[in-house]
Amino acid sequence: MGAFRLLSLLVATGSTGLVAGIVLAYANSVMPGLAKADDRTFVDASQRLNTAIHNPLFMAVSNAALLFTALSAGLHLPADHRDVLPWTVAALVLYAVTLAVTLAVNVPLNNALIAAGDPDAIPDLRAVRERFEARWNRMNALRTVTAVAAFCCLLGALTARASS
Repeated sequence: MGAFRLLSLLVATGSTGLVAGIVLAYANSVMPGLAKADDRTFVDASQRLNTAIHNPLFMAVSNAALLFTALSAGLHLPADHRDVLPWTVAALVLYAVTLAVTLAVNVPLNNALIAAGDPDAIPDLRAVRERFEARWNRMNALRTVTAVAAFCCLLGALTARASS
């Protein structure tokens, strides 16, 4: 059981770290780079990125982060592992917020941008961009903070487990 507890915590930490890295990369490089593009390029590139991110690997990693963090919290419920529990519960809450923001705001914005259609056929690219960019970036900043904080909590859990 001890090896399974550790494995669940390692998978939770690794997958959460990967998701945190993705949202941080968008916040730190992708979106600032696209901010400098003209409206057509911005809409076209954003549509392509949002379509590409919906793939089995990303979904597996994203779901693994949630499932293995929850599993790890549950496996650390026994009294002899309670030093890890606060860290994993905090990570679970933070990652749940990350997913809630993603599903409630970022995904609908992505879908609306994709539904706008071919950038060459959109009569008002500026309006499409304005409905998307600022709000998407604000919510991505929020989920970057929560995902990175969840990852840090899981690192704290690993540290607590190693010192117990």
